[in-house]
Amino acid sequence: MKYVEFINELIAREAEKHDQIVLFGQNINAGSFVGGFTKELRVKPTGRIFNSTNSENSLCGFGFGLMMQGARAIFFMKQLDFLLLGIDQLVNTYNIIRNMPGKPTGSFTIMPIVVDNGYQGPQSSLNNFADFCSLGRIPGFTITNKLDAELIIRSNMVSPGFRIIAVSQRLFKEELIIPNKPVYCDNNLTLFQYAAGKNATIICFNFSFPQGLAIHNALKKAGINTSLFNVNSPTPINWSKVIADAKKTEKLLILDDSKSQNLSCHSLLSDAETKVRLKKKLVLVKKFDGEWLIPNADQLEINIRSIIRRLQL
Repeated sequence: MKYVEFINELIAREAEKHDQIVLFGQNINAGSFVGGFTKELRVKPTGRIFNSTNSENSLCGFGFGLMMQGARAIFFMKQLDFLLLGIDQLVNTYNIIRNMPGKPTGSFTIMPIVVDNGYQGPQSSLNNFADFCSLGRIPGFTITNKLDAELIIRSNMVSPGFRIIAVSQRLFKEELIIPNKPVYCDNNLTLFQYAAGKNATIICFNFSFPQGLAIHNALKKAGINTSLFNVNSPTPINWSKVIADAKKTEKLLILDDSKSQNLSCHSLLSDAETKVRLKKKLVLVKKFDGEWLIPNADQLEINIRSIIRRLQL
């Protein structure tokens, strides 16, 4: 099963469980169904599905209004960068709501597609999910595989309050990854550990988990056993679990495929460099050149042979 097919069915099943749920967005129930992301959505008789206009500022306000009235609202967006058009709502309206006495009983979830599959032009230069969440200190989650998708969508998609749950366009046509059961997951579903090893610590940011898993498997074949972590949220995270693991392995490999010069992994690096004496530190991020704003591959380049060689030295 493809990544987009699984996410679509998971959303549809979860939406169908709840009363007073409102699903809306441009062509979510017609045409291409947002590239298959919203195909065959289902709601109870008390729910509604709206094919809306593309007025993002109004639609963000609409979602907040539904939440304040006790409804469960989900806004599907075909491109993450369109959220810039709703920035007044994300920052100012959300700030007013969370400073009101009491908490809303309704929910509002924005589910955008991060345009990260390359050759998309300027919008692919706005694919760093962390930048959007940091603007209004918004809780956010990324989905990379079967296990994190199930936990995050079931726990957060219609829970009271506001959040953004992002999916990767690059992964849409890829086969769904089904990793081993996590050996650790924090209570907020922001940090997952999928393996424990003694030779190196791998930690993946944004949507780089597929590359991190491939590196983990290749290193295992080469006799290098690694711990494998995935960061599912760009909001501030307690790094104690990762730091403790890095102290044991003394080798840290970080992957972040965000297209930005302001990366979530910098927070971990800052902590690690002051608390851990590392023998090896590899940081794999996207490289920028003079043509980064025009259509290009936008891929995080990984040379597994080079990584194995550097960790063996």
